Amino acid sequence: NIVVAQTIWEGLWMSCAVQSTGQMQCKVYDSILALPSEVQAGRALTVIVALLGLVALLVTVVGAQCTNCIRPGKMKSRIVIAGGAIYILCGVLVLIPLCWFANIVISDFYDPSVPSSKKREMGAALYIGWAATALLLFGGCLICCCSCSQRDETSFPVKYSAPRRPTSNGEYDKKNYV
Repeated sequence: NIVVAQTIWEGLWMSCAVQSTGQMQCKVYDSILALPSEVQAGRALTVIVALLGLVALLVTVVGAQCTNCIRPGKMKSRIVIAGGAIYILCGVLVLIPLCWFANIVISDFYDPSVPSSKKREMGAALYIGWAATALLLFGGCLICCCSCSQRDETSFPVKYSAPRRPTSNGEYDKKNYV
Protein backbone atom coordinates (compact mmCIF):
# COMPACT_ATOMS: atom_id res chain seq x y z
CA ASN A 1 0.00 0.00 0.00
CA ILE A 2 1.22 3.46 -0.94
CA VAL A 3 0.53 6.16 1.62
CA VAL A 4 -0.05 9.54 -0.01
CA ALA A 5 -0.26 12.71 2.05
CA GLN A 6 -2.91 15.19 1.02
CA THR A 7 -3.42 18.88 1.53
CA ILE A 8 -7.00 20.03 1.10
CA TRP A 9 -7.94 23.60 0.19
CA GLU A 10 -11.50 24.80 0.56
CA GLY A 11 -12.68 28.03 -1.01
CA LEU A 12 -15.85 29.81 -1.95
CA TRP A 13 -16.08 28.30 -5.41
CA MET A 14 -14.28 24.93 -5.26
CA SER A 15 -12.25 22.55 -3.14
CA CYS A 16 -8.85 21.24 -4.17
CA ALA A 17 -6.70 18.36 -2.98
CA VAL A 18 -2.95 18.37 -3.52
CA GLN A 19 -1.15 15.08 -3.06
CA SER A 20 2.47 14.65 -2.03
CA THR A 21 3.27 13.65 -5.61
CA GLY A 22 2.37 17.18 -6.73
CA GLN A 23 -0.86 16.24 -8.45
CA MET A 24 -3.73 18.64 -7.80
CA GLN A 25 -7.39 17.82 -8.25
CA CYS A 26 -10.01 20.55 -7.96
CA LYS A 27 -13.73 20.07 -7.85
CA VAL A 28 -16.39 22.74 -8.20
CA TYR A 29 -19.11 22.44 -5.59
CA ASP A 30 -22.04 20.41 -6.87
CA SER A 31 -24.94 22.41 -5.51
CA ILE A 32 -25.26 25.90 -4.14
CA LEU A 33 -28.03 24.82 -1.79
CA ALA A 34 -25.90 22.03 -0.30
CA LEU A 35 -23.21 24.49 0.82
CA PRO A 36 -22.98 25.75 4.41
CA SER A 37 -24.65 29.09 5.07
CA GLU A 38 -21.35 30.91 5.57
CA VAL A 39 -20.14 29.84 2.12
CA GLN A 40 -23.42 30.93 0.52
CA ALA A 41 -23.27 34.31 2.27
CA GLY A 42 -19.59 34.71 1.38
CA ARG A 43 -20.33 34.04 -2.27
CA ALA A 44 -23.21 36.49 -2.32
CA LEU A 45 -21.19 39.25 -0.65
CA THR A 46 -18.26 38.65 -2.99
CA VAL A 47 -20.44 39.07 -6.07
CA ILE A 48 -22.16 42.14 -4.59
CA VAL A 49 -18.80 43.73 -3.76
CA ALA A 50 -17.46 43.07 -7.26
CA LEU A 51 -20.47 44.78 -8.83
CA LEU A 52 -20.45 47.60 -6.29
CA GLY A 53 -16.73 48.15 -6.90
CA LEU A 54 -17.46 48.56 -10.60
CA VAL A 55 -20.16 51.12 -9.78
CA ALA A 56 -17.71 52.95 -7.50
CA LEU A 57 -15.14 53.07 -10.28
CA LEU A 58 -17.65 54.49 -12.76
CA VAL A 59 -18.96 57.08 -10.29
CA THR A 60 -15.44 58.18 -9.38
CA VAL A 61 -14.41 58.49 -13.04
CA VAL A 62 -17.50 60.57 -13.82
CA GLY A 63 -16.60 62.96 -11.00
CA ALA A 64 -12.86 63.04 -11.70
CA GLN A 65 -11.19 66.34 -12.55
CA CYS A 66 -9.84 64.95 -15.80
CA THR A 67 -13.29 64.19 -17.24
CA ASN A 68 -15.83 66.55 -18.75
CA CYS A 69 -19.00 64.59 -17.94
CA ILE A 70 -20.08 67.20 -15.41
CA ARG A 71 -19.09 70.85 -15.10
CA PRO A 72 -16.55 71.61 -12.38
CA GLY A 73 -18.11 72.69 -9.13
CA LYS A 74 -19.72 71.40 -5.98
CA MET A 75 -21.74 68.71 -7.77
CA LYS A 76 -18.63 67.16 -9.26
CA SER A 77 -16.99 67.11 -5.83
CA ARG A 78 -20.05 65.43 -4.32
CA ILE A 79 -20.00 62.74 -7.00
CA VAL A 80 -16.36 61.95 -6.21
CA ILE A 81 -17.20 61.78 -2.49
CA ALA A 82 -20.03 59.36 -3.32
CA GLY A 83 -17.55 57.19 -5.25
CA GLY A 84 -15.17 57.18 -2.27
CA ALA A 85 -18.02 56.27 0.07
CA ILE A 86 -18.95 53.35 -2.18
CA TYR A 87 -15.33 52.15 -2.02
CA ILE A 88 -15.48 52.30 1.78
CA LEU A 89 -18.74 50.32 1.70
CA CYS A 90 -17.04 47.73 -0.52
CA GLY A 91 -14.22 47.41 2.01
CA VAL A 92 -16.65 46.82 4.86
CA LEU A 93 -18.67 44.28 2.84
CA VAL A 94 -15.48 42.36 1.94
CA LEU A 95 -14.42 42.35 5.57
CA ILE A 96 -17.58 40.58 6.76
CA PRO A 97 -17.04 37.16 5.10
CA LEU A 98 -13.28 37.33 5.70
CA CYS A 99 -13.66 37.71 9.44
CA TRP A 100 -16.49 35.19 9.47
CA PHE A 101 -14.33 32.51 7.80
CA ALA A 102 -11.32 33.34 9.96
CA ASN A 103 -13.47 32.97 13.08
CA ILE A 104 -14.75 29.57 11.90
CA VAL A 105 -11.24 28.34 11.09
CA ILE A 106 -9.81 29.50 14.43
CA SER A 107 -12.69 28.18 16.52
CA ASP A 108 -12.58 24.79 14.75
CA PHE A 109 -8.80 24.62 15.18
CA TYR A 110 -9.02 25.01 18.95
CA ASP A 111 -12.16 22.89 19.36
CA PRO A 112 -11.15 19.50 20.87
CA SER A 113 -14.26 17.80 19.45
CA VAL A 114 -13.09 18.43 15.86
CA PRO A 115 -10.80 15.61 14.66
CA SER A 116 -7.27 16.68 13.70
CA SER A 117 -7.81 15.56 10.10
CA LYS A 118 -10.69 18.07 9.77
CA LYS A 119 -8.87 21.04 11.31
CA ARG A 120 -8.09 23.82 8.86
CA GLU A 121 -5.62 26.65 8.87
CA MET A 122 -5.98 30.15 7.50
CA GLY A 123 -4.87 30.31 3.89
CA ALA A 124 -3.38 32.96 1.66
CA ALA A 125 -6.80 34.00 0.36
CA LEU A 126 -7.75 35.40 3.78
CA TYR A 127 -4.59 37.48 3.98
CA ILE A 128 -5.02 38.72 0.40
CA GLY A 129 -8.62 39.60 1.25
CA TRP A 130 -7.54 41.59 4.30
CA ALA A 131 -4.96 43.45 2.20
CA ALA A 132 -7.65 44.20 -0.41
CA THR A 133 -9.94 45.44 2.36
CA ALA A 134 -7.24 47.75 3.67
CA LEU A 135 -6.64 49.13 0.17
CA LEU A 136 -10.36 49.68 -0.42
CA LEU A 137 -10.81 51.46 2.90
CA PHE A 138 -7.66 53.55 2.48
CA GLY A 139 -8.46 54.43 -1.12
CA GLY A 140 -12.05 55.37 -0.30
CA CYS A 141 -10.96 57.55 2.62
CA LEU A 142 -8.27 59.18 0.49
CA ILE A 143 -10.76 59.98 -2.28
CA CYS A 144 -13.26 61.41 0.20
CA CYS A 145 -10.67 63.48 2.07
CA CYS A 146 -9.08 64.90 -1.07
CA SER A 147 -12.48 65.86 -2.49
CA CYS A 148 -13.63 67.42 0.76
CA SER A 149 -10.51 69.56 1.04
CA GLN A 150 -10.88 71.02 -2.45
CA ARG A 151 -12.84 74.19 -2.79
CA ASP A 152 -14.91 75.29 -5.71
CA GLU A 153 -12.61 75.95 -8.65
CA THR A 154 -14.41 79.17 -9.49
CA SER A 155 -13.70 80.69 -6.07
CA PHE A 156 -10.09 81.48 -6.98
CA PRO A 157 -9.98 83.39 -10.25
CA VAL A 158 -6.83 83.01 -12.27
CA LYS A 159 -4.87 86.25 -12.58
CA TYR A 160 -2.65 86.71 -15.57
CA SER A 161 0.00 89.38 -15.82
CA ALA A 162 0.42 91.40 -18.98
CA PRO A 163 3.26 90.29 -21.23
CA ARG A 164 6.43 92.35 -21.08
CA ARG A 165 6.82 94.78 -23.93
CA PRO A 166 10.10 95.25 -25.72
CA THR A 167 12.04 98.45 -25.21
CA SER A 168 12.40 101.12 -27.89
CA ASN A 169 15.37 99.35 -29.52
CA GLY A 170 13.36 96.11 -29.95
CA GLU A 171 15.02 94.14 -27.17
CA TYR A 172 13.52 93.05 -23.91
CA ASP A 173 14.59 94.80 -20.74
CA LYS A 174 17.44 92.90 -19.08
CA LYS A 175 15.76 92.98 -15.68
CA ASN A 176 13.10 90.58 -17.07
CA TYR A 177 15.67 87.81 -17.54
CA VAL A 178 16.51 85.42 -14.79
